[in-house]
Amino acid sequence: MKPWMIVLIVVAVVLIALIVVLYFLGKKAQKKQAQQQEMLEANKQTVSMLIIDKKRMRLKDAGLPQMVLDQTPKLMRRSKLPIVKVKVGPQIMSLICDEKIFDTVPVKKEVKAVVSGIYVLSVKGLHGKIEVQPAKKKSRFRRALEAAQEKAGAKPLK
Repeated sequence: MKPWMIVLIVVAVVLIALIVVLYFLGKKAQKKQAQQQEMLEANKQTVSMLIIDKKRMRLKDAGLPQMVLDQTPKLMRRSKLPIVKVKVGPQIMSLICDEKIFDTVPVKKEVKAVVSGIYVLSVKGLHGKIEVQPAKKKSRFRRALEAAQEKAGAKPLK
């Protein structure tokens, strides 16, 4: 056999092994996430709260209890999470918001939220509808294309 064929076979075997390992790790992570989601659903409750502020910030800067910081993996401590500062009754606290609903959470409004522990799962407007629509950012290509079309006098694409 030629040396390049041996190298090709070794690379193919390593890639196949890597794919198999990633497949089983993905299955394990999926089971763990389903279990966590089930736990959140079991412990959820509806709470009326006033949203004071919302930001994406690091876990240690968010003002969460020390016990929460101790329980999080070290890699997650440096990542930015959607944090919502709320007033529930007389108490002001920081909660972690679900990534899917973070953009729709209104600031300085009273809402009814479904909360599980320190995790906000969903938000509904208490007085009327929530009218926050996330503004889509335009890519550089799209902005340059629209600028070029304006100069040429053509109708901009939507």
